[in-house]
Amino acid sequence: MRLTLHTLISHGRVARRMGLGPESRINMLRNLVTGLVRHERIETTYGRADEVRFYAEKLIDYAKKGDLDEKAMKMASFWLTEKDLVPKLFKVLAPRFETQSKGYTRMAQVPKTANPNRAKMAVLEYKGNPFPPLYPVRRQNELTLINQLLKGYREEKAQQLAARA
Repeated sequence: MRLTLHTLISHGRVARRMGLGPESRINMLRNLVTGLVRHERIETTYGRADEVRFYAEKLIDYAKKGDLDEKAMKMASFWLTEKDLVPKLFKVLAPRFETQSKGYTRMAQVPKTANPNRAKMAVLEYKGNPFPPLYPVRRQNELTLINQLLKGYREEKAQQLAARA
């Protein structure tokens, strides 16, 4: 790739352009954060999900300070367009992540569909939600060859150690 002056200078653009302008972008992000708090799992385009993830995690950071904190209440009232979700944020989501310091959300890409014109999609969710997991739980299968060989090796080592003692 050839570096040009245009690629070296950002020209003030530091965020993704989503929507018609800055106000439209903020309104869309607020609606997505509100939907994430309400449903705890949303499906949207990958770019939007990646952008919303930052604000959703910051909102939880402020909510962990408690509903008596003035800045936390301001952030909650700004980012949540539906005011009935403010108690859910402080009473359900914040206590769930009380022991965690970061990493409250999980994002997974949705496989491509038959329509090639469709944007790359993703699912964004809060961890610990009541829905089935996005990724299947990997089980250890004891019947595979490698696991059977490892089991035999461990038994041999245990017998050798017992014979020495």
